[in-house]
Amino acid sequence: MPAEARAIRPFSLCRSWMFVPGADEALLKQAASCGADVLIQELEDFTPPERREAARLLAKDIYDAWRGVGAIAAVRINPLSGDGHDDLAAAMEGRPDVVALPKVRHAGHILELDEAVSEHENRLGIAAGRTKLLPNVESAEGLVNTLAIATASERVIGCLLASEDLAADLGAERLPDCCELDYARQRFLIECRAADIIAVDCPFTWADTDGVVADAKRARRWGYRAKSAVSLGHAPLINTVFTPGSEDVDAAERIVATFEAAKAAESANVELEGSLLEVPTYTAAKRLLERAAAFRKFETG
Repeated sequence: MPAEARAIRPFSLCRSWMFVPGADEALLKQAASCGADVLIQELEDFTPPERREAARLLAKDIYDAWRGVGAIAAVRINPLSGDGHDDLAAAMEGRPDVVALPKVRHAGHILELDEAVSEHENRLGIAAGRTKLLPNVESAEGLVNTLAIATASERVIGCLLASEDLAADLGAERLPDCCELDYARQRFLIECRAADIIAVDCPFTWADTDGVVADAKRARRWGYRAKSAVSLGHAPLINTVFTPGSEDVDAAERIVATFEAAKAAESANVELEGSLLEVPTYTAAKRLLERAAAFRKFETG
């Protein structure tokens, strides 16, 4: 299938959300082949103020190239109190699928962004509501306000938890086992789930490939289905962790078959390999099979 004809992955199947330095043209082009489901031109921390004007000029061509290989094209602008309005005006010329906003502390930040995006959509003739929002939660205040942030606008497709700024705000000691953020990551997931949006886990900010796999597996066990990243090589590893594998599918099929057979026989207790199966276990197995089927359908067209 030609690159320009590749289907764009639905948000529900987006596993890897990759930040790419916004002014590094070579790396922005290289990112198209890293395998990430969502590519984010990062105009904040990864782009020095003196290079932001040049980075903005790259937006349209880069977003078109990313969409050409089937990735969702996103941008992270600066806070609107800083360079954010200039970032947004330039980025919207390229019609990004998602606009991420850093350092979101309360719902008012998202209401302001929603209004600004709406003005640009109207100016450019973009369908109202097409551009989705991804608030970035990076502080204790933002964390306890996540539900309000997530429900502030219908444009919010998900929220992303940022690791380094959050750890600094908490005064936490940042180590590769990432245990210092366990509570924050679990609470963030609960808040996002309550809002019925995508929870994008924080990036693993070390080069260690075994470490990112272990960190992603821990996030998956908690319930995450998506994770951000800052290293292009981490994208395929994250995708593998968050895609149901053959062993996962086999286990889910056994649970479903055993549960349904027991109920058909009107058995009061359902046991499989020493575990008692209850309705939540059965429904979770069904959801996993549905997700695996959705991935297969998308990949095969």
